[in-house]
Amino acid sequence: MDYARSGSVLLVINDHLCNIDKLNVLRDSVALEKLSERDKKHLWHPLTQHKTHPEMLGITKAQGALLYDEDGKEYVDGISSWYTCMYGHCNPFILESVMEQMQSLDQVVFSGFTHEPAVRLSEELVKILPKNQQKLFFSDNGSTATEVGIKMALQYHFNKGQKRNVLLAFEEGFHGDTFGAMSVSGLSVYNGPFEDFFIEVERIPVPTPENIDFILAQLKKRLKNNNLAGFIYEPLVQGAAAMKMHDAEGLERILALLKSNGVLLIADEVMTGFGKTGKNFASEYLETQPDIMCLSKALTAGLIPMGLTTCTEEVYMAFYSDEKAKGLFHGHTYTANPLACAAALAALELLQTDAIQQNIKDISEWHNAFDEEIRNHPQVANTRQLGVIYALDLNVQMERYGNLRDKLFKHFMDQGVFLRPLGNTIYILAPYVTTKFQMERIYGAIRSVVGLV
Repeated sequence: MDYARSGSVLLVINDHLCNIDKLNVLRDSVALEKLSERDKKHLWHPLTQHKTHPEMLGITKAQGALLYDEDGKEYVDGISSWYTCMYGHCNPFILESVMEQMQSLDQVVFSGFTHEPAVRLSEELVKILPKNQQKLFFSDNGSTATEVGIKMALQYHFNKGQKRNVLLAFEEGFHGDTFGAMSVSGLSVYNGPFEDFFIEVERIPVPTPENIDFILAQLKKRLKNNNLAGFIYEPLVQGAAAMKMHDAEGLERILALLKSNGVLLIADEVMTGFGKTGKNFASEYLETQPDIMCLSKALTAGLIPMGLTTCTEEVYMAFYSDEKAKGLFHGHTYTANPLACAAALAALELLQTDAIQQNIKDISEWHNAFDEEIRNHPQVANTRQLGVIYALDLNVQMERYGNLRDKLFKHFMDQGVFLRPLGNTIYILAPYVTTKFQMERIYGAIRSVVGLV
């Protein structure tokens, strides 16, 4: 043995081990610092004024309907982390499907290429979409899904040589944060600084039995101008508008009138899609089906971002031409990412199981029973429900993101329940796998609030 050489090797190994020890000490010192403190150094969070709300809660683990913070405290996720994780966090079936896909194909450009997960997802999804939906265009998230839908509607008429450049939307609608999506959204709390740069949009109120005849009369007058390209709408439930709900009969009459006048119908089902309303899609409650649909959130079960815009064969054919310029020149780097497609396929399979369908029915029934109990409370102004979506308005005025609302949020978190009030509206949109015991924790937290205000 060359002892001189072996001695130098030992020195190198010792130095290496010493460096590892130093790294471990550094890692441990970083770990001792709270996530919220480390977060403040570099991160900028959505929908946050950091001067007045500097603290962020560090979440280290999630499983099923539960979240766990860095101190080990458990929270029931009452809103499925913005309506995404409908089959529960870290669902093993979805994880396994994505891990299997990772072994063969992680990412490939979707312009000029295709792959099995995207093709199979298209085949499976059209089986449950409204029958007129035949073509699928992938993007990255809910905002981009609606952005693509808006561009489809405007370019559809442009390609046909029709000057239709105005979009119609509901008051208080919300369709995302990119510019086209902001343009058709009616919540100025999000859009204020940018409104001078929007595309042209006109708004109508959501239908009620009292106003529907007036809305239709005004629309008939407006349609004589013949420049409306499309109508974008959240069918039956306006999520960001505090889960405001409108009746299917009134919406049906609006859709039928617009469709008969050549206005493309764009159903934004980013929030409502994949079982939340008790049907696969809220559009199934209506006879007149959309020309274009926008999907995201529960599409991939919250695991990987992906958006999807679907359309009819008729819409697609307006872009099918020998003229290249008539194509839809829109694309994203991660369009139809194979891992996201694998997650979506697994989620779609779960949605159609008897177990998940029964869970959806069970949660709807639990909401009904809770509503019977609480809707006549003097501190409750209004309640509403569709499928697993439940909302109530407290009989007190407060700002959407004001101090009183923040106190409500903190009260829920102190109770171990993650609910995110929108002003005086408290809503529940928990994962389909939420147990009766976990749902009772959510109801109990709401009961305690109603008793306080």
